[in-house]
Amino acid sequence: MKECHYLTFSLNNCLYGVSTVYVEEIFFLPELTPIPEADPDLVGVINLRGEILPVMDLNLSFNYQSPGYRLTDSVVVLKSEKVRVGIIVNEVYEVRHISPSEISTELYHGRDWARIEEKKFIAGIARSGEDILILSNPESLLQYVETQKLASVEDSLEKEIQDNNHHESELLLVQKPVFCPNATRSERDVFRKRADQLRQSEDSQDVKDLIPLAIIILHGELFGIDLKMVREFTPICKVTPIPCCPAHIIGNMNLRGEILTLVDIRGVLNLPLMERIDSSQAMVVKLEDIVAGITMEEVCDVIFLNPQEIKAVPTGINSGQYEYIQGVAPYQEKIMSILNLQQILLNGGLVINH
Repeated sequence: MKECHYLTFSLNNCLYGVSTVYVEEIFFLPELTPIPEADPDLVGVINLRGEILPVMDLNLSFNYQSPGYRLTDSVVVLKSEKVRVGIIVNEVYEVRHISPSEISTELYHGRDWARIEEKKFIAGIARSGEDILILSNPESLLQYVETQKLASVEDSLEKEIQDNNHHESELLLVQKPVFCPNATRSERDVFRKRADQLRQSEDSQDVKDLIPLAIIILHGELFGIDLKMVREFTPICKVTPIPCCPAHIIGNMNLRGEILTLVDIRGVLNLPLMERIDSSQAMVVKLEDIVAGITMEEVCDVIFLNPQEIKAVPTGINSGQYEYIQGVAPYQEKIMSILNLQQILLNGGLVINH
């Protein structure tokens, strides 16, 4: 039997896989519009370029408490011929090849697994290297959404799509709970802005010309990174120091069986190097044959930036940063610097060749 390809992702500290045959696209979690009278695990819908996409929280499907939503959460869109559904995940990882011989469909029928199997959303368990993957059943997920009576919601939201003043129409549509009520005002602004961007047509000239950026914090400053170079974001854990290396080489970390070297680029930008990596994150980037984890305090957001908003680097900017910055742009009443990551990795003296 042929190997199958599975997109892997984390959810509530567990590792999951879903067949790539059903995966249509992935984007960061936007603001959702709650669905009146729907099952609790159907937490909302979004207007995805003119079509209504229902979104599920599998934590609620499995009768677990939802840990709350974060800006770093993503939506994986699954599709069949008749229906699409988005599932909320914490982190999206790589695609893995799994042989049918590595998959077990004889699940343990204890209390927890019985709850998970209630709607047949789990297809089996697989071994992949040192990891155990829970394989989701996309057909059951899609069939479940197809049986929900969402027609009235779709009719209401279709009217919203054609309403230029969609913010007012949302308020008039349903008096409903606020999405992610524990989020701060700035986080809600980010969720809403993402929803606005997804609402636009993919054929729109404005959308096609936008630049995808990941916004990170280094020593309290905002920096934008070309999202095309970013493979994933991951927490830092169990770092092994590398002897006889310069200070910007933090050490190696085992990332699901892959040895990832962690690098601190603050020195290149004339910023103080990170003293502690406790509770820090890494941004895994790939450039040609270089794969590295760049340490950072936080990933703030992923945005699509209009090139017209990018301004020249001010003459008063930190002189040690000048050659590695492509420009500056506004972000939430602040200014972020857009990094030339290729220049930093190839010419910043970070790569050790011996």
